Amino acid sequence: MFRIFLLLLCSCAAVSKPFTATQPAPMSPPVAAKKPHTVTLHGDTRVDDYFWLREKGAPEVTAYLEAENAYADAQMAPTAELQKSLYDEIVGRIQETDQSAPYRKGAFEYYRRTKKGKQYATYCRRAPGKPQSEEVLLDMNALAEGRPFLGLGVYEVSPDGRYLVFSLDETGFRDYTLQIKDLRSGEMLLERIEKVKSVAWASDSQTFFYTVDDETKRAHRVLRHRLGSADDDALLYQEDDERFRVAVWRSRSGEYVFRGAFSHTTSEIGFLRASAPKGAWRMVAEREQDHEYDVAHRGGDFLIRTNDRGRNFRVVRAPVDSPGPSSWKELVPHRDGVMVEGLDVFESFYVLLERETGLPYIRVSRFDGDTAHRIGMEEPVYAVYAGNNEEFSASAYRFRYESLTTPDSVFDYDVSSKRRTLVKQLEVLGGYEPATYESERLWATAAGGTQVPISVVYKKGTPRDGSSPTLLAGYGSYGYPYPTGFSHSRVSLLDRGITVAIAHIRGGGELGKHWHDTGRMEHKMNTFTDFIAVAEHLISKGYTSRDRLAIQGGSAGGLLLGAVSNLRPDLFRAVVSIVPFVDVLNTMLDDSLPLTVGEYEEWGNPNERDAYFQIKAYCPYTNIKAQPYPTMLIRTSLNDSQVMYWEPAKYVAKLRAHKTDESRLLFKINMDAGHGGASGRYDHLKETALDYAFVLTELR
Repeated sequence: MFRIFLLLLCSCAAVSKPFTATQPAPMSPPVAAKKPHTVTLHGDTRVDDYFWLREKGAPEVTAYLEAENAYADAQMAPTAELQKSLYDEIVGRIQETDQSAPYRKGAFEYYRRTKKGKQYATYCRRAPGKPQSEEVLLDMNALAEGRPFLGLGVYEVSPDGRYLVFSLDETGFRDYTLQIKDLRSGEMLLERIEKVKSVAWASDSQTFFYTVDDETKRAHRVLRHRLGSADDDALLYQEDDERFRVAVWRSRSGEYVFRGAFSHTTSEIGFLRASAPKGAWRMVAEREQDHEYDVAHRGGDFLIRTNDRGRNFRVVRAPVDSPGPSSWKELVPHRDGVMVEGLDVFESFYVLLERETGLPYIRVSRFDGDTAHRIGMEEPVYAVYAGNNEEFSASAYRFRYESLTTPDSVFDYDVSSKRRTLVKQLEVLGGYEPATYESERLWATAAGGTQVPISVVYKKGTPRDGSSPTLLAGYGSYGYPYPTGFSHSRVSLLDRGITVAIAHIRGGGELGKHWHDTGRMEHKMNTFTDFIAVAEHLISKGYTSRDRLAIQGGSAGGLLLGAVSNLRPDLFRAVVSIVPFVDVLNTMLDDSLPLTVGEYEEWGNPNERDAYFQIKAYCPYTNIKAQPYPTMLIRTSLNDSQVMYWEPAKYVAKLRAHKTDESRLLFKINMDAGHGGASGRYDHLKETALDYAFVLTELR
């Protein structure tokens, strides 16, 4: 698990009572007490005045957070009508009662339904082509009654279709409890297993494998459970290297269960016949630093995506009986300009999810020797994802396509005829016309001549004389490409003349592994200077101006915003930062926290001198200084386990003590959620309305 929180410019962390202020408007912002906490390392002494805000539940901490909420509510109260208008607009574009595209798995079609006025989805199945045979497997609305938060983790039906294992998080802290439902009787079994992260069924539909978290929320053990057994579950594997997390999954063929151990740079995968759950596990390839791979099964072979001969991966084939590297036969070579992001294997064909020049592609190859080909895409900026492909014998590949102007669309691509069929497209109500809007791919020149891609969308006719307000988003971490998909909510910005741009900066994965490598560890500063170069490019080309430019990011994207706000506060008018990872140095020095040790391979280990000073050079909290800052809306959640609430709390407190301007600094804390904010879909829309009202007010 990474510090990933994708905003997609449409859904952010939850807010409490977003439409009305509940207390008299305080005229001055809260001031946090200074309680110096001194730390010396590598001969460097730092004083942390707000270390005390880590004491979750302490009356003084709670009082401070509540005061910040009250102040933000009061400051945003004048926008109540605008927020409601935005909310009503966004809801008005959504088909509230809807159903996802059904997908086949075994004897059933599976799908989920939403109903107008209900916060959560209902998970269902039916006999193929027979809507009247619907079975409700999981009604999240019923389960959420009386709970301010509910998140669904694993959701796996047994091979015979009788049992469902699922897990629920009731706080947002990613503590998932596994439960088992007998779908034949509708009854819940007595078993409850805490802290479950992943699950894979054996062929007998009586046995499953699962992983559990340690105290830092790192999945570290693999166990085996048999339904109804009174015996303790068998511990099959324990990962003691804290850089690695473990997972289990079943091959699409159904014949094998895989057990993987993964760090940010290295993989190791074992396998077991699904028909022999008590059998011996075997290894595909032994762990080797900086070697990443994943495995799929077909017949007597494994197909393996591996970066053993190049950072962007190649594909090889190996016999199941001798799967190690000495047996690997190349199917697809490594290519410097093409990143192989994923591999899907079926009985008669396989699919590569590739990325080239910043754009994703689907490459299809048949095992009968037919020439490989790509599925064509037409727009200049778009997103493509694998769909639900559960059937190993399928003749068609399901994928999802969307863009900044085209709603999410589910296609089935017939591999033999090379024809695609639209299965379902997300409806956009209210008269939305894609032709009214335009998207572009731009390139900015960063330090050293590096070309940085930018995705842009706007309403046709938007002026390019520097007068247009613009919202610029970015992420740039973990090799994760920033999605360029559709948003019902974004239309409300576009229709008000806002241009929306996405900076595909180094540290992300838009241009392959090299793009990630040159934006992490000792090269992390490139992420921030790239973002600044993108902003300057948009200004120089007349897309916007400094006083009309707002920026948005979340989690590690909040780190980005914090760093660039320190480096170039003059470049941005406003900042919307959600669950921001802004206290990087202190967090990476605390190995008791979730994610810390595993992320030494992303940021560096500050217990080592060089890494310490590299992180210190950009850490947003550490580098706050006496200077003017942009107007800011910063939001977090009390139960966030990926970026602890105290990071943005300390950041805001220190900003208030140092900034030399009168611009607004608002801090909202959801007291009942985690990293992703509120779990209900309508609550997310209210959050978005608050964010948009803030941006529109600042850029008016």
